[in-house]
Amino acid sequence: MIVKTKKYELDKELFIKLAFKNILRKQWWVGLIYLAIISGTIFIPSWWWTIGASIALLLYCLFWLVQFAGVTQHEQGKMLFDKLSYEIDSRQILIKVNPKQGMPMKWDMVKKAQLTKDGFAIWLSPVQLIYWPNKIFSSEAQVKFVENILRRKELIK
Repeated sequence: MIVKTKKYELDKELFIKLAFKNILRKQWWVGLIYLAIISGTIFIPSWWWTIGASIALLLYCLFWLVQFAGVTQHEQGKMLFDKLSYEIDSRQILIKVNPKQGMPMKWDMVKKAQLTKDGFAIWLSPVQLIYWPNKIFSSEAQVKFVENILRRKELIK
């Protein structure tokens, strides 16, 4: 079975939100460093530990937000935000710009997938993502089929 989707354009704010959540989930240990620095107040009582650690954490978060916002503006990332349709089967994903032009992508290029409440987030790298909301599929059976493919490929647990 081949699942053909409707055309969909990834919203830039949604991309930034999903990518930022993903990086926070992957780099959860940064929170432990933050707490370790704040715990310096036990040995040397001062508000500077908290202020310094909070500024460092804020700068870290801003760094990643700027990176993801930059992808939305960069020429190489432009294809992520074009209006595309997809043909999905167990062998590959065919990314179609129009009915005559498309690019096949093998499943081994996909690093991981996430099942969200509204659709699927397909991660090609930490900053490259394909998002398929459930509304681009014609039926619930197609959504289940894509979910089964992702589970068989062990991209979602």
